[in-house]
Amino acid sequence: MKTAEIRQIPANELAERLDAEVAKYNQMLLNHSISPLENPAQIKETRRTIAKMKTVLRENELNNK
Repeated sequence: MKTAEIRQIPANELAERLDAEVAKYNQMLLNHSISPLENPAQIKETRRTIAKMKTVLRENELNNK
């Protein structure tokens, strides 16, 4: 997901999506430790998406002060 797409999402929905992404990431790590994923680059991409979401949430928080 691109940063521009993330910025279009309302803050409350973005927080919900962030929780879902973190759960997805944790599940991916667990599955990968048991049996390797077909595409381990998904882990890296999910981690980056989480970071982008957290960054946009923090930007919104600082702009609202």
